[in-house]
Amino acid sequence: MTASTASIELAQLAAEAADSKQAENLVALDVSGPLPLADVFLLASGRNERNVVAIAEEIQDRLGASGSKVLRREGMAEGRWILLDFGDLVVHVFHEEDRMYYSLERLWKDCPVVPLAVTAPEA
Repeated sequence: MTASTASIELAQLAAEAADSKQAENLVALDVSGPLPLADVFLLASGRNERNVVAIAEEIQDRLGASGSKVLRREGMAEGRWILLDFGDLVVHVFHEEDRMYYSLERLWKDCPVVPLAVTAPEA
């Protein structure tokens, strides 16, 4: 099974939102095979707690403006690992230290990577 086109488009929109707040190391994984509850995990890192919260808020705002409502949100108060559940898309915004520690890419290494197109910042 592969992720739906709608889920991939939602992940792309979320990645663009994250990128606009200087998120680093954006990776989207197609988890539709082993995980029946979601199609795509989007992973992003922030440099500090404030940046992590700003990234998560921007993703929630942009996806909300496009008609997607967050079903569940966890971790906003701490700003270390924020989970945003949009149904078919689950976004994980990590503090860079926590991302290295939990290493979700390693945990889901058998899942295909979904290509993302984010614009590089202009110099």
